[in-house]
Amino acid sequence: MSSVFRPPILHHFLSLRAVVVASRMLVSQRVGDLRNPIPPNLLTFEDPRAFKAKTWWELMRALGVFRLCSFPTLVNHCGKFVAGETEEEIAESMEKMSLLGLRPMLAVPIEEDLGESTGEKRYDDNLASVLECVRISHCNTWSKDPMMQLKITALVSPELCVKLTCLMKEQEYDLDLLVRAMNKEELKFPGLSESENTHFLYGLHRFNKIGEASVNKVRVLVDAEYTYMNPALSLITMAMMKKFNQNGAWIWNTYQCYLKESRDLLLEAIRLSMDQSFCLGVKLVRGAYMDKERKLAHKEGRTDPIHQSWKCTNDCYNGSLEILLNLISQYPERYKIIVATHNEESVRKAVTRMVELGIDRDGGSVCFGQLLGMCDHVSLTLAQQGFSVYKSVPYGSVDDTLPYLVRRAQENRTVLQGIRKERDLLRQELRRRVRDKVTWAK
Repeated sequence: MSSVFRPPILHHFLSLRAVVVASRMLVSQRVGDLRNPIPPNLLTFEDPRAFKAKTWWELMRALGVFRLCSFPTLVNHCGKFVAGETEEEIAESMEKMSLLGLRPMLAVPIEEDLGESTGEKRYDDNLASVLECVRISHCNTWSKDPMMQLKITALVSPELCVKLTCLMKEQEYDLDLLVRAMNKEELKFPGLSESENTHFLYGLHRFNKIGEASVNKVRVLVDAEYTYMNPALSLITMAMMKKFNQNGAWIWNTYQCYLKESRDLLLEAIRLSMDQSFCLGVKLVRGAYMDKERKLAHKEGRTDPIHQSWKCTNDCYNGSLEILLNLISQYPERYKIIVATHNEESVRKAVTRMVELGIDRDGGSVCFGQLLGMCDHVSLTLAQQGFSVYKSVPYGSVDDTLPYLVRRAQENRTVLQGIRKERDLLRQELRRRVRDKVTWAK
């Protein structure tokens, strides 16, 4: 058996520390070769002209949406805008986005069913939707390096993921075993019943189809979910990485920096990628399940898994960002990151370190991501300066997307309530246009 998926240990941390130190030494040797710095006034994200490419209608619509989003009760009971229902509608929305220098990151609005049923048809139907998302993302020319999002529990039952997570506390699961199962070997996984084992094998076959469809075409970003199932999700994702990320980062994993364990999990993922020689793609987020995680921990008498302060979460996020950017400066083809945040300070830190490390703005190793319709003053400013910026875009019918959108809005209500700055910039741009119209008329 080769290396296994297991908790991190001390000597791996020490070896990674050596990597970071070595990368800093490398940077010091090429200070004279840095890219031109970004003008400081642009990184304040205070210029309303970031919205200059938006139409009058788009400005008014954005202000209206932000006004509605300022009411928590309304956020709890309604959704936001989507890309469209048909492929033609999606294409039209994506073309508009590309004209602004932004790139779509499609999300299939599949909600996991927390019931007891593990009927395979439901998961096979979800697989068909995910494969269609791969096709749409790849066959259109909205942007280079297309991305999409994947939810593990759309293709395998949440109950199984919870059980696997519990089993992983007692025993190790070898990545090679999962890869062999993806290749349709009939295997038995320890601790699972016959029906659970069969369902897991079917699930791994589904993930294999996604990997085969997306490799060399579309980057698949796997979502993190709740702590009581995340270890199982990462196990599956790492197995996909081992099989499909040999020559590039096509499968990515998400790391939630509001969790106390997130830095250790990231370091373990880096160690595993080194040991097993696969490329690592990272979606770095702060996290969106804080209230539920804390309530569940309190209910079960467990230690709160969330950092005790916003500062600790920020320190974790920025520290993880530093580790990855240093690695990318040395191995830009082996390590990739999407800085998925609405936090201006973290965006500024990322941009500053990219300049200092000599990382290309649009080289494919570092990109930025925000939700559709959120934080546009940051997204547009970055895009106008030549950085790769993706917007998370759900698509589908109203019936399919509404539950998804309501959940995303509820998870991000703290972000929605902090949109005053973007709203004020939109108003400034609107007033500027009115003044220009009046002046021109005179």
